[in-house]
Amino acid sequence: MAKAEDISAGRARWQARYDAARAPDSGGRCTTAPEGRTTISGEPVEPVYGPPEGVEVPGFERIGWPGEFPFTRGLYSTGYRGRAWTIRQFAGFGNARQTNERYRMILESGGGGLSVAFDMPTLMGYDSDHSFALGEVGHCGVAVDSAADMDILFDGIPLSETTTSMTVSGPAIPVFCMYLVAAERQGVDTSVLNGTLQTDIFKEYIAQKEWLYPPEPHLRLIGDLMEYCGENIPAFKPLSVSGYHIREAGATAAQELAFTLADGFGYVELGLSRGLEVNRLARGLSFFFDAHIDFFEEVAKFRAARRIWARWMRDRFGATDERAQWMRFHTQTAGVSLTAQQPYNNVVRTATEALSAVLGGTNSLHTNALDETLALPTERSAEIALRTQQVLREETGVANVADPLGGSYYVEALTDRLEEEAERVFERIELMGGGADAEHAIGPITSGILAGIDNGWFTSEIAESAFAYQQALEKDEKRIVGVNCHTSSVTGEVETLRISHEIEREQNRELAERRKRRDQAAVDTALADLLTAVRDPARPNLIPVILQAARAEATLGEICGTMGEEFGTYTEDPHL
Repeated sequence: MAKAEDISAGRARWQARYDAARAPDSGGRCTTAPEGRTTISGEPVEPVYGPPEGVEVPGFERIGWPGEFPFTRGLYSTGYRGRAWTIRQFAGFGNARQTNERYRMILESGGGGLSVAFDMPTLMGYDSDHSFALGEVGHCGVAVDSAADMDILFDGIPLSETTTSMTVSGPAIPVFCMYLVAAERQGVDTSVLNGTLQTDIFKEYIAQKEWLYPPEPHLRLIGDLMEYCGENIPAFKPLSVSGYHIREAGATAAQELAFTLADGFGYVELGLSRGLEVNRLARGLSFFFDAHIDFFEEVAKFRAARRIWARWMRDRFGATDERAQWMRFHTQTAGVSLTAQQPYNNVVRTATEALSAVLGGTNSLHTNALDETLALPTERSAEIALRTQQVLREETGVANVADPLGGSYYVEALTDRLEEEAERVFERIELMGGGADAEHAIGPITSGILAGIDNGWFTSEIAESAFAYQQALEKDEKRIVGVNCHTSSVTGEVETLRISHEIEREQNRELAERRKRRDQAAVDTALADLLTAVRDPARPNLIPVILQAARAEATLGEICGTMGEEFGTYTEDPHL
């Protein structure tokens, strides 16, 4: 039981941190929003709430105060008063010119950062004129074939001033190198770039199934990227560990929490195996979660995630830097919760899910559009999704108080339960890898993840959860408005965005012209150098040689194909 004096001391520490954050910076500016927050009725609102003075609360050390280990209540003492969540809308469709227009609209409408969605050929490392790309170019994201597309994608958008997130894993490293080339061509010092690259290959084998090579070559590339960014682009996070796709595949909240954090532990082990210092490498990791429709469970999931990560980083991996114990995460509302039936109901679903992310302390947020279950968002639906976040931020008062649900009997019980379930999963994963005392090439959690991928354990666990939920729906034990209840409606069809086949033809024409204009000898030399480097297991880092190929306008397919000559391909065992 937390003693009353310990709780009082914690409040005093919080107050000192809060006052320090309120102090003017070197430029005389206060970094925290003005005091005097009130409810809409004019009642004053404190920046944080906790137990009354002199009261003992069982287990309060696991709840704590905002900005203090174990960070259950958030990373910052000021909550959103000092640092509001970033509105980062996920967008990409057609070609780079069309997507550039959408990005400008998002930024001009108040978006705080960009999040790039790539089309399926790009996600699979194919050029737009590859036979496997037929009919897919620009349909679920933007087509990027070379650094020239990145130039167009960010035309008029200063990359030195814009945080950019890129959702791509299999070909993440060559795509990132093309982004660096685009920044160089803008005259930007790439060392100041800020943003996030997803890069998380574990979740591809577990859930999304968009990989290029077997796990080991991908881990080699990820390790190289972690080293390169740590040395050359310190503000850019080279890896966003993604639970979103795990949840969208049918996982429960506890599975999303456990599988995602285990993946994160694996990447920490990878960095340590490369000789990186834990306090440094951990600050280069971020996370990406799903905000599903069960409101309180989602709030609890986010709070449990921060607490587990902080404890593991401190106690298991020895991180002493407070920021290395922080879990920074982006959230996207649940695409799988959206329905084609009565699509206007999706606005309500998205708003509810977004609110759970905010009350759970997300650092940035994307809100899905009402029509995304039917097609890519129209400008109108994208604006509604953006305005959803802005209404939450500006009108509801949720940014006034740090962790306003902290101390709720229900939320704290859910938080504890999810943490306990996650810990059981971590034990199972470590045992699959042979246990902590066995010999491991990278680390025990990584060995367990690789074993679980190889024997199909992750896939089967998610499949069982998805099947159980579908059964509950069919038995009317779970309800979805407009699907298995309240099915009558006066609404008609909504306008949807359609990608013309001319986009694919135009992209391929431009790609052909680009190949004619480039210095083919320089491309051939760069790709030959890349193959030589890939074949050398002692090569210190592959990023510079991939970057040189991108500068020469080698295409994504050429770069990925060259590496594939040595790395090979990966196929799941269909019998698992």
